[in-house]
Order: sequence, then C-alpha cells, then structure tokens
Amino acid sequence: MKIIDFRFRPSTPDAVKGMLGNKVFGEMFELFHYADRAKPEPIEKIVGDMEKQGVVKGVVTGRDAETTYGLASANPGIVALMERNPDKFIGFAGLDPHKGMDALAELTRMVTKHGMRGAAIDPYLARIPASHARYYPIYAKCCELDVPIVITTGPATLVRDAVMDDAHPRHIDRVAADFPDLKIVISHGCYPWVNEAVMTVHRNRNVYMDLAEYEEQPFSEGYIQAANSLIGDKLLFASAAPFMDFQEQIALYKRLPFTPGVRENVMYNNAARLLGL
Repeated sequence: MKIIDFRFRPSTPDAVKGMLGNKVFGEMFELFHYADRAKPEPIEKIVGDMEKQGVVKGVVTGRDAETTYGLASANPGIVALMERNPDKFIGFAGLDPHKGMDALAELTRMVTKHGMRGAAIDPYLARIPASHARYYPIYAKCCELDVPIVITTGPATLVRDAVMDDAHPRHIDRVAADFPDLKIVISHGCYPWVNEAVMTVHRNRNVYMDLAEYEEQPFSEGYIQAANSLIGDKLLFASAAPFMDFQEQIALYKRLPFTPGVRENVMYNNAARLLGL
C-alpha cells in the first residue's frame, strides 16, 4: 500500500534537539514524555524506513510564529530538506499573518522559487482565529498560486497565552465559505470538537482533514465513523512525526476500523488528489 504522510517532520538529531529545547512547547512535550519517545536518526535511515513502509511522500509543514512567540520561520530548513531529498519531501511554507505583505512575498518565493506546494498557518500561535482579516490576503494568494493551506488546530496544551477557541472549526467553516476555491486541510482534527470538525469537512467541498495525534483520544471514534460514512474521500493520513513515531502510526491506521476502500483513500488517494500527484 502506497502512503502519503501529510504531517511529517524527520526526526534528525538537530530536529529532535530543537523540539526538546522549544520554549513554546516545552511544557507540553514534558507532559507527554516526548523526550522518552524521541528517536533521533540520520536522514538516510529515516528515508530508508519511509521506503520500507511504502511512504512515497512526506509533507513537511513549516511554522512561523515570530511576532507572537519569537519562533522564527522554519522554511529555510524545509527548503534544505527538499533540496537534499527532492523526490521524498513536499514543503508547505509556514506563514506569520502579522507580517502582512512580507508573508505574501514569502509564500510566493517559497512556491515559485523553491517548489513548495502549499502554505501552513497556526491560528492559536498567532493568537487570532483562522477567520481573522489578517489571514485573508494569504488565502487569496493561495488561490492565485493554486496551492492548498494547512490550518493547524488542536488544543495547544500548556502553550502559554494560546486560546483554544482560536482553533475552533467554525472559523474554518467561515473561511471555506468565503474562499470556495481554496483547498483547506484541517490538521489535528480540530480536537476536541469532533462533531463540528466532521461537519465542517462534510459540508464544504474544499475542506480536508487529518487526525494527527488524536486518533485514539476520547470521542475520536466519531472521526472513524464519519470516515466510513461521510468523509472517506476527505480524510488524510498524518503521523505527526517526530512527535509520534510514523511507523507506529502506520501500524495504528492498519488496525483502525476503516473499511478497506476508505483506508486506501486515507493513506494515499485523498492526498494524491489534493496534491495533484
């Protein structure tokens, strides 16, 4: 079975060291014992394991939260990764909406010059919801460039000053209505708003979703039921590597009670269609 992993950051020693020392997510990583689970490995080993597992592409989402948290753009590192492994990794440019026109220039440069295939934003880190006007020029530019955007959601556990409501699916529903040609990926399933996220995906032709990290949390069975009945053509596999072991996540998705056809869609077909592969 071919697989596209829609949220994959290689667990290289530098990447793991950077995550463990991250001042924004440090308390969350400590709570979930990330240091005990981290497996720093050379990129050659990681790519080899991807090939053994049938992972043909890994989507690496960037992050830029410099204005609010002092987290500088990860885009240069993603560009270097893509240049070193052009057939394996697809980059999505992380954008800071508070940077205004500079964010648009960054997106244009990353797509047209460096071959990235989309954009990525983090509303809870920007401290404004996805429906805020500061994002709208970014959405318009994505439509102009014909690239999708990943909107990172989830509860932002122990992230100081982050407000969970900024990641509520109602904000994404508004964006989907205002930009019907914008291809949107909800990352982390808007957990814990399972039902609202499912219906946001179901009712909007242009919205997709991954469940990264929340496949087995309380109420998550609703995601799986919906995949088998409502959104089987809109759900994407995303391991959340290196926070989660991507090989263990693949094994999990083989155990989850998807119907066979839906499982194939989730693991590869939906992402291939979205990315135009």
